[in-house]
Amino acid sequence: MNLSTAEYLARRTATETTAKNAEALTSQIRRSSRSVCLNLREAWAKRRYEAHVISKLTDCDGENSETESSLDFARDCGYITAAEHEELTATNREIGRMLGSIIKNPAPFLISDL
Repeated sequence: MNLSTAEYLARRTATETTAKNAEALTSQIRRSSRSVCLNLREAWAKRRYEAHVISKLTDCDGENSETESSLDFARDCGYITAAEHEELTATNREIGRMLGSIIKNPAPFLISDL
């Protein structure tokens, strides 16, 4: 094997690994961000019980934080630009503020027994 063949194989392996890592991180971002929505829906369905609502909203907040961490990894690995990261994390933080607000005061979202 000559140097150019070895170099080609090394670059090809690195490119394939980078693509696989980017795909895996994209998949993780999709899963965690979807989980925010799914847990929010579950909180809405359980709105008769304050403790259940707060529990599900806390799950939402955790998944939202996980999404932000994954976005940080994506930026640090060069999969997204700094501008894309800033836009996505600004939205992510706004969602976090909304969730935090509801967790602090869930009463307006609860339904009382008839």
